[in-house]
Amino acid sequence: MLGTEFRTGSPNWIDLGSPDTTRAATFYGNVFGWEFVSAGPDAGGYGFFQKDGRTVGALGPLTEEGSQSAWTTYFKTDDIHATEGKVVAAGGSVRAQPMDVMGEGWLAQFTDSQGAKFAVWQPGKTKGLEKASEDNTLVWVELHVQDPVRAIAFYNSLFGWRSEEMQAPGMTYRVLSIEEGDQQDGSFGGVAPLQEGQQEARWVPYFASADADDIVTAVEGDGGSVLMPAADVPDVGRIAWLADPYGAVFAVLKPNPRQS
Repeated sequence: MLGTEFRTGSPNWIDLGSPDTTRAATFYGNVFGWEFVSAGPDAGGYGFFQKDGRTVGALGPLTEEGSQSAWTTYFKTDDIHATEGKVVAAGGSVRAQPMDVMGEGWLAQFTDSQGAKFAVWQPGKTKGLEKASEDNTLVWVELHVQDPVRAIAFYNSLFGWRSEEMQAPGMTYRVLSIEEGDQQDGSFGGVAPLQEGQQEARWVPYFASADADDIVTAVEGDGGSVLMPAADVPDVGRIAWLADPYGAVFAVLKPNPRQS
């Protein structure tokens, strides 16, 4: 289960790059009830999405030439320079070399061997997200790629992730978990093959919701779009795929109650 006790390979941060941070902050505030808090005058417009005063994500302007609005998932590393070397050795590429973020931690941005963008965070004073796996916070991350088996091998070489196959409608889905501890308790995401109409490999964040249909209505009412209407997925919950007004893709999940 995705939480805030971060271990190697855990998703520990997400942020959104947007061409209009003011509009994006308003949109996500209306959809999830988040408050946007600036990181300060030296942060270049970067700031934090917060729920009940605790950070659940971040937002900043687009910084890469030609880039499009998108959510980026970060994974915890204990040695960012070693991770950079492993990315290159496994056939990925470096988009932003490791950099110290004012003592808060180190970040680097990469592209995997099939074109999906991701990032890593080596904690300093900032460990990562302060809330997860509750309503209107990050609950799952999902990779969509042409070749899931190849993708798992790539990330395993970086983080030691484990995977477990399960059958989903029309596909084999692979559940990811961190290397340490119980596999089910350490699960945080999954890998799915690209479906018909999907062309771009990418990581998609899922946010927990008390009512996925209400979120769909809020997205449509504030200029976003519905990529996949809310639908029930057996043994998982009710899911919808959405995009904000600038095309950044995300999903919402109302999880089924956990069985004891």
